[in-house]
Amino acid sequence: MTPLLGRRARQRWLHLIIGGALLMPYFLVGMVIVGLYRSEGDVFGSPVNQLTAFAYALPMAAVTALVPLARPLSVSAARALCGLPPDRPLADGPARTRQARVRSSAWFTLHVGLGGVISGMTLSLVPFAVAVIGLPFLTARDSPVLRLPAALDRTWVLALAPFAGLAMLVALAGCAAAAGALLANRAPVLLGPTPDDRLAAAERRAAELAVRNRLARELHDSVGHALSAVTLQAGAARRVLDSDPDFVRDALTAIEETTRRTVGELDTVLGMLRRDDHDGAGAPPAPSGPGLDALGGLLAHCGLPVAHTADGDPRTVPAAVSREAYRIVQEGLSNALRHGGRGEPVRLRITVRAGELETVLDSPLSGRPPVVRPGGGRGLRGITERAVLLGGRAEAGEHEGRWRLTARLPFPTPAQEQR
Repeated sequence: MTPLLGRRARQRWLHLIIGGALLMPYFLVGMVIVGLYRSEGDVFGSPVNQLTAFAYALPMAAVTALVPLARPLSVSAARALCGLPPDRPLADGPARTRQARVRSSAWFTLHVGLGGVISGMTLSLVPFAVAVIGLPFLTARDSPVLRLPAALDRTWVLALAPFAGLAMLVALAGCAAAAGALLANRAPVLLGPTPDDRLAAAERRAAELAVRNRLARELHDSVGHALSAVTLQAGAARRVLDSDPDFVRDALTAIEETTRRTVGELDTVLGMLRRDDHDGAGAPPAPSGPGLDALGGLLAHCGLPVAHTADGDPRTVPAAVSREAYRIVQEGLSNALRHGGRGEPVRLRITVRAGELETVLDSPLSGRPPVVRPGGGRGLRGITERAVLLGGRAEAGEHEGRWRLTARLPFPTPAQEQR
């Protein structure tokens, strides 16, 4: 009896009763329509009129279910009461596309249609079956109201009446279980994600992954540069600890400034990730960070002598381009620290033209060029990715006996933005 009267069967039966309740407004409108051209006799008591009104009600229900918000309401009820398998997901959110609206309308129509039938059977058959079960006791009374017709007033009929009533209840439970199983089987098809829903979900996941990868690249560039600079300055300070205390003092100051700035950037990026995990909605916010206006502090504490020249006004550069240029310079200095030669300063030239920012960084060679390390978003590959994402390009290689890194980042001018 579990398939007929178990917990899942009872929940599905309740789901069908809710469908019958949702059908009632449409059914009453259908009865009004029937009454407009069938005014003779008892309109509500005629089974033909009731079936006609039922036929009018289903198209009206289908039309109203085309509203986008109908799908999340149906999905919530189906998840709670249909007993769906966990490997058959349903779609979340309103139905935005035509295909999704048609599917949710078909589900709603099927739900209220089957619900109306099962609700009608429950309301009429249950009292009748209970009365049939109690026939032997009711006819024992000598009352003309309770007296059976002569054809049924037989001993064997009264003996079989309880079994017939129970059979009616079992048949009703079987019909409700079959209808509930049909709804549960159709729910993933009609309320599941459409191809457009799957594409939108894949695009959201791709956007979230792209932003998270960018956050990881920000962490790598910032922390990697800081560790390289701190390691170099700490090693140099250790070597001259007894002979040049002023240099040691300057190195410790540079280490302090570098770590303080890096910890601040690290807290900012981790705060974005924590806020996104706590909210649990969508992709994390786009990363922010220092731009060209913070370049002076980077060059002062990078651990290398840098000859810096600038042409143009960096304030005209958009914030996104300015941040990427800062990271490119930071990664270029990190490469110079790890792989460059010593004795000559690094030359950095930043040129702002109409619609383009050019960054050129020259560093002395150490006998072997910087290598591109495996993994996206790191080293020279990360520089190239940053430039390409902004529609620009980056090149690195030997040039006139030095290692040169060149990055060109385009940006729209005010005149282009107005157009």
